[in-house]
Amino acid sequence: MLRASSRLFGKALVVAEYLDGKIVPASLAAITAATKVGSVSALVAAKDAKSLGAELAKVNGVSEVLVASGEQYAAGLPEEIAPLVKSLVDKHNFTHVFAATSAFGKNVIPRAAAKSDSMPISDITAIESEDTFVRQMYAGNAVTTVKSSDKIKFVTVRGTSFDRAALTGGSATVVETDASTAVSSAKWVEDLIAKSDKPDLTTAPKVVAGGRGLKNGDNFKLLFDLAEPLKAAVGATRAVVDAGYCPNDMQIGQTGKTIAPQLYIGAGVSGAIQHVAGMKDSKVIAVINTDADAPFFQVADYGLVADLFDAVPALTKLVKN
Repeated sequence: MLRASSRLFGKALVVAEYLDGKIVPASLAAITAATKVGSVSALVAAKDAKSLGAELAKVNGVSEVLVASGEQYAAGLPEEIAPLVKSLVDKHNFTHVFAATSAFGKNVIPRAAAKSDSMPISDITAIESEDTFVRQMYAGNAVTTVKSSDKIKFVTVRGTSFDRAALTGGSATVVETDASTAVSSAKWVEDLIAKSDKPDLTTAPKVVAGGRGLKNGDNFKLLFDLAEPLKAAVGATRAVVDAGYCPNDMQIGQTGKTIAPQLYIGAGVSGAIQHVAGMKDSKVIAVINTDADAPFFQVADYGLVADLFDAVPALTKLVKN
């Protein structure tokens, strides 16, 4: 059981992640997680972090925003940010450091933990107390409760397991902090980010996903036709990504993206545990498959035993009307 908020003695630092000038949703979930151990400070490190810090100060649950500006932080390199985190932990006596379970968080947290002689705790899904955390293993088939005796707990947070902190309602103080000395052991070359006007898979409230039942990449048009009136994102299983039906940024699962939309529709997806691990937190799960014994029906809220080549166009027509 969590202690009552009046008895929380932790002091948490959340390393915030930004993309295109906006805080990523998973960092908002990390802020929510941090509030469960004590007061929350948030760190913004960027080339010019002042405006970003002002926006973060409005986030509900944040009491203080630490702003570090410097050319070395422009690309978010973990080699530069981890020493900054270590210096702030020492200066402000933080008991916990949180970040989202993302490429950024998974790079920064282990490095910062090593500098503080602590063991990082990765991809938590719940917090039982200030030193006890819950995380999943083996594609969610095993749930472990981890108790840390480290003085400082370094944690990455699964973004779909915690509500996102509201972007408004906060009135945190903004404090400029000295930038750490540039390490310059790594060099940023470029970011290759796919640009699309379609909803982002990790944040979309509705997702339509396809599996091997689609038979080829051209048939994914059926899912895009359904997704358009639903204003949904389109995802895929690893099998069809590996087969070349669609790009890997559409992959959902243990080795792909983790999502938790309000509505998930799976067409021609069998329900392998690796895929289920990435979408099982969806609020409503609907499955279309010709195989009535497909494992996916065991986790679905709604199931339709039908040929997706008949069912998906019919559903698209129904949604449009």
